[in-house]
Amino acid sequence: MLPEGESVLIHICCAPDASYGIPAMSKRFRVTGFFFNPNIWPGQEYDRRFQATRQLQDALSFALAVDGGSEEEWEQATRGMEGEPERGRRCEACIRMRLARTAREAKSLNIPAFSTVLTVSPKKDAAMVNRAGREEGEKAGVFFLEADMKKNDGFRKSVETAKRFGIYRQNYCGCRYSLRP
Repeated sequence: MLPEGESVLIHICCAPDASYGIPAMSKRFRVTGFFFNPNIWPGQEYDRRFQATRQLQDALSFALAVDGGSEEEWEQATRGMEGEPERGRRCEACIRMRLARTAREAKSLNIPAFSTVLTVSPKKDAAMVNRAGREEGEKAGVFFLEADMKKNDGFRKSVETAKRFGIYRQNYCGCRYSLRP
């Protein structure tokens, strides 16, 4: 159990999910956001999502660390899984890669815990995300703060908050394979 008031590094996949996740986590912890998403394709979409995250940061006033990563890093993590369906092995590998990097960043910043806003989305399996986070946290030596942010109407609230702040809402997960019909 993580004591209230402790610092937590929160992986941000996108501003709409963070529009619920950051305030929810900020009620109990000192939050720093971490934008690391080398999966987002094409580059213009990455830029759009990053700018939306900066817009949210301005609206909610939270600290934000950024690591752009590289497309090659994502390619390596998901190689051989191109044909996997959404929510399949490729998605788990992608999420695990991003959570592993978040755990290492928390360790390097001397932040004792990390989490993610990925579980706001109804398209993400919270049990899988939490399992991957726990495992990557153990490897890095930092605590993973589990959550299922869909609970308590998290997704609906994220949609409302994003609309209120005029934040861009994407229509696909982010990787080029999630654009397939």
